[in-house]
Parts: sequence; structure tokens; C-alpha cells
Amino acid sequence: MIKSKDLVRERFNELLVSSAQPLNQKDKDDLHRAFDLAGKAYAGLTRTDGSPYILHELDVAITAMKEIGLGPTSAICALLHGLNLKSDYTISQIRQYFGDNVADIVEGFSRISELQTERISFQSDAFRTLFLSLVDDMRVILIRLAHRLNDIRNIELLGKKRELFINEIKYIYIPIAHRLGLYNIKTEFEERLMRFEHPDIYQAISEKIKHSRAKREVFIQDFVRPLERELARQYLDFEIRWRTKSVPSIWAKMKRQNVEFDEVYDLFAIRIVLNSKKSKEKEDCWKVYSIITNIYPPNPQRLRDWISTPKASGYESLHTTVMGQGNRWVEVQIRTRRMDEIAEKGQAAHWQYKGVMNKKNTEDWLNQVRDILENPDQILHDQAYRSGKNGKTESIFVFTPKGDLKQLPRGSTLLDFAYEIHTGLGASCTGGKVNDRLVPIRYVLKNGDKVDIITSKKQKPKLDWIGFVVTNKARIHIKRQLKEEKFREAEQGKALLNRKLKNWKIRSSDDLINLLVRHYKLDTGIDLYYLIAKEKIYLADIKRTIHKLLEKENGNARPVETVSKPEEKPLPAGETEPDETIYIGENLKNVDYRLGKCCNPIQGDNVFGFVTTQGGITIHRNNCPNAKRMRDRYPYRVLAVKWVQREDASFSPINLRITGTDELGVVGSITGVVANDLRIKMRAVNFTTKGRHFDGRITVLVKNINHLNELIAKIKKVEGVERVLRVK
Repeated sequence: MIKSKDLVRERFNELLVSSAQPLNQKDKDDLHRAFDLAGKAYAGLTRTDGSPYILHELDVAITAMKEIGLGPTSAICALLHGLNLKSDYTISQIRQYFGDNVADIVEGFSRISELQTERISFQSDAFRTLFLSLVDDMRVILIRLAHRLNDIRNIELLGKKRELFINEIKYIYIPIAHRLGLYNIKTEFEERLMRFEHPDIYQAISEKIKHSRAKREVFIQDFVRPLERELARQYLDFEIRWRTKSVPSIWAKMKRQNVEFDEVYDLFAIRIVLNSKKSKEKEDCWKVYSIITNIYPPNPQRLRDWISTPKASGYESLHTTVMGQGNRWVEVQIRTRRMDEIAEKGQAAHWQYKGVMNKKNTEDWLNQVRDILENPDQILHDQAYRSGKNGKTESIFVFTPKGDLKQLPRGSTLLDFAYEIHTGLGASCTGGKVNDRLVPIRYVLKNGDKVDIITSKKQKPKLDWIGFVVTNKARIHIKRQLKEEKFREAEQGKALLNRKLKNWKIRSSDDLINLLVRHYKLDTGIDLYYLIAKEKIYLADIKRTIHKLLEKENGNARPVETVSKPEEKPLPAGETEPDETIYIGENLKNVDYRLGKCCNPIQGDNVFGFVTTQGGITIHRNNCPNAKRMRDRYPYRVLAVKWVQREDASFSPINLRITGTDELGVVGSITGVVANDLRIKMRAVNFTTKGRHFDGRITVLVKNINHLNELIAKIKKVEGVERVLRVK
């Protein structure tokens, strides 16, 4: 049995020969120094199976070099990635021993490892982008990928961290591997996860793939043979590829299509790649499509033309599904070598999160990684790993106290964060805690900050806030809240002015308000009302001003009209009329009012008036659904209202709901009462029945509340009617 010490030395020797390029003496010396330093730091540490902890670091380093194609710098960092930078070795010491590149990568790896991920949604694109934005060197990400690959290979050693690591692999590392073109690693991630989570299903599908392989290969050869023959006859330079899909992808299709294994027709993919001139690409691809569909009947609904209109990522290909031998559907992809190369490199385009990273920087960044992976001789040039503009993105990512992730533009302040959470939180924000340290609302947030907002009920948005917030959301809501606050104050000022004008027996008009606006050198009537409410302009001064303006106009201005009450019946003994009662009715021109659509009042209803922001008055019934809210929130805008009784009042539409037992002829009896007995016009009638009960709605035209009450009383007497309600 190999001793642990010998096993460690054997694994280190394997590391020395894992590089795709021969290591020079300096690289070997640096690896030996890193190995010795790690051996001292990890001395006595073991994994859950009792094996030396340093074996894990060696495995990660070997994977980074051998399977991902990284160089000795990354292998050194992999050996050191488990160091505690607060107790084992400081970054300055590592920088002194191994240089800036190793120190920066190890520090970046540590920064990612310290992320509190318990409450973060790994399915979030924003989190994956945060993951990338915290580092400037792509090797941090690639070493992390190698780290998680070794974790999943030794899943039985993960213990309590198993579920967390599995979710990270699912939602972070598999997408990263896919987008970087590391398809073998991506497939291994998926295969191992499925083997762990669904071992029985994995085994069953694997057995079926194995048993059907010979039959599948015969099918593909028979399918491809006539295509090869005809393509060659047309003098096309082509290559036909095919591969069996992975067990996880087959299982995903079975679930998505709700079919058994034998019903999954696309267990494999066939691709025809043409060697065509750029000027003839489309022509050749459509020529191949014509050849295929002449041999095998196509499914027109499954044609995907991404040649005429490429995908946003730049992907170009022609996909068709045809009926092969044995009535089996087969998907065929047609593209040129250029398109095939773009399709592979185009995976980088999927990493362009909208509004997160500069598009050009992202493309350059990922293309550099791909170039490094495909051209190992570039690996020695450390600068090639650096992202554009020091890897800085246009966004930052910060955490709520509960650990939820929020994305904001770079330069955002604490106040921007508050408005991002909720507009009410922003409006009442007085400061906050960032990483448990008190900061003001102007504090500029940094990537990874944990933010807690402090609020006060007395706080209100200030005009100067607009000058330092960064996000459009915060700026728009601050302006809106300032405007709403001004309007609220202005409404109160307008109500005060209108009441005083009425007491002064002066009729308010647009001309009068415009005179006052010009006199006080203001922009709008809202400004006038606002200053009245804030007591910056006194009502006594306005009264004097009005008289002076009228004298100055000397008859040229429109005269100020006095308002008299309409002729009314005397009040009963002992009752007095409120000074500010508004009288409404037909042809009364002294009051600008309209009837509320929410409650549809008619003459005789108990009503009140509500002053609108436009200056008019809306009449509502006292039992209107909105009445309580209006009275509670805007008591100064509520006016007493009385109807002027008129015998020749016009008819108003009213909706009634009638329910009861579905007796024979009940609908006819109801409509007879309305049309014949009371000779009331009906606008609409709708009755429905369910079981032995009916539910009806009618719209009628009535003069006033007495007319309506008489109608309701008559309908209630009809046999079978149980309830008659007035509805909106």
C-alpha cells in the first residue's frame, strides 16, 4: 500500500509533466517552492477520508494544466489557493516569493471564496457576472472551475457543503464551462451530477444507449450514405460529423417532450460542414438543403434559417428536420467552416449581460481566454490573461442585510441602493451601514458591499439629492416625489385661496390667477398656490393685490365676478346653512363640477364635493367606495354640496343588480314593471341562471333618487325577486 507521503510526491511528479508545453527550469523551481510552502501550511490537515489535504491542491493544479490547458503560474496558484491569507501567509509575502501575477490571482481567488452564497440565487445571471467582476485575471475563474471539478469527482468527501457545491456547479460552473467552450468539462459536470442525484435513471439510460449503439450506427450510416453520394456528385467539399448526445441531455429531452427513451428521435446530432468561399456560402448551404430534402421529406415547421438572419450572438446555421428510414425524424445542421468557427467562438457572446459589461471588453476578454486555450504557447505571456481596462465593468453588485444580490451602475450611492430596494425606502433614507460601518446617503458603494439602510419618518426627498444619485430610477422618483409634495402643498394652498375668494365675494377665474402669477413673477398657478400653502405669500396681501390690480387695469381687465347662491327653499327653523356649501344642478354655471364615475350620483343622493388637482370639483355619493380615502387623506379638499331641486331634471343612467329564484316568467315580470308600470326606459338587460337561481343586471334612466327608490320598491314585489342592489 502506497504511503501518504509517497502518494503526495507521486502526484507532484505528475503535475510536473502535466503541462502541454515543456517547463523550463525556473517554472520547475517555482513549482517546487510553492509545493514546499503549501506542504508546511497544510501540514497535519486531512480530508474527511483521512488523506492529506494537499492532495486536493495537487489535483486542482493538475486539472488546471492538463485538462484546461493553463500554465505553471496557474498551477502555483492552485497549490496556494487554500491558504488563509490572514494567518498562513500574507499577500505581500506571496508577492515577495512569487511575484505580482501569483499574488493577484491568489488574492482574487480568496475574494471569490469569501462570498457569502447561502442566500444568493445561483440561477441569477447577475450573480455569475458578480463572480467574474470581482477579479481582474481570468485564471482565477479557470482555477475555480478546476477546483469544483475535483470537488464533484470526490463528492463523497464534501459533507455538509455538498448541496451548496452542487447548486454552484449547476448554475455557475456548468454555464461558465459551456460559454468558454470547455465542453468536456461541462459534460463531465452534468454526468457526475446526474449520477449522484438520479443514479437509477442514469444507469437505465446508459444501458439503453449501450444496447442501441450498434443499431444506431447502422441507421446513421444508412442515412448518411445517399447524402455523401449526392454531395460528392455535386462537387461539394464537405465533412459529415455525428455524435451521440450525453445521458443528461437525453434525459432532459425525455422530460421536456414527455416521452420514453425509444421515442427520443434525436439521440444523435448530424452536422454537414462545407468548405465554401465567403461569396458562395449561402448558395452552397441552401444547395445542400435542397439535396437533403430531395432525398428525405422535411418537416417545414422545423426549418430554422439562421443564415439569412443570424442570431444576436452571430450564430449562423441552417437547421432542418427530415424523415429518415423507418419513419424516424433526424435533425441536420448545415453550415460552412467559417460559420462553424463562429458558432464555437460565438459562445462568448452569451456572456454579454445586458447593461452589465461593456460589449467590446466582454468579447475581447472571452476571446483572449479562448485563444489562450487553443494556443498554449501564449500561456507564458501573463498579460494576455488580463481583461480590458483592468477588468473593470460598468456595474457593481452589493448585498442586502439578508444576503440578496442587487446590481447597480458603477458609482452608485447608498441612496441609489435605497431607491433600488423600494421608492419609499429611498424617500425616507437618512443614512446606512455598509459592512457594519455607518455611512451618509452620499456614500459611493463598492463591489461586494453589504448594505443596511437607516430611515426616518420625518425624512423627505431634497432637491440636492438629484445632484449625487446615479441611477435613473432614483433620479426619476426623487423628481416625482418632489413634484408630488409640491402638488400636495399647492392643492392645500388652492383650497385656501378659493375659500377666501368666496368669502370676499370674488369669483376665481383663470384671468385672475394669471394676473396674480404675473404680479408675483411666477411661472404657473401651481407656484402661486404652493407659496400660499408655505405662507410665503399671505392671503391678506393677495386681497390687497387684487384690488390694486383691478384699479390699475381701470376697467380694461375682465371684472371680478361675484357669486350669488341660486334661489332656494327656506331652511327649517333652527337650521343654518354652512358658508361654503356648493349648490349643483342643471344649468348652474357658477360652479365647474362633474359627477364621479366611480359612484354615479343622481339628483337627491347624499353627496359631497372633492376639489381636483385641475381646480374643478367632482361630486361623489357619501357611500362612494373612495369616500373614506378622500376624506381621510385630503380633508381640506372636501366641500359640502347640495342639489338644487328641479322638476325638469334630465334622466341619468343607473345600474341595478337583481337576484332571486328562477320562477317561470320572472324576467318578463321585472321588465314589465320597468317598462310598463313606471314607463322607465331601459338601456341594457342581461340575465343569467345557475341551477334554480338567476342573476340579472339592468341599466335604466331615472330622474332622481325618489324615482329610483320607487322603481326598486316595485321590482322587489315581483315574485321570485330576493334582492335589488344599486351598483356602479
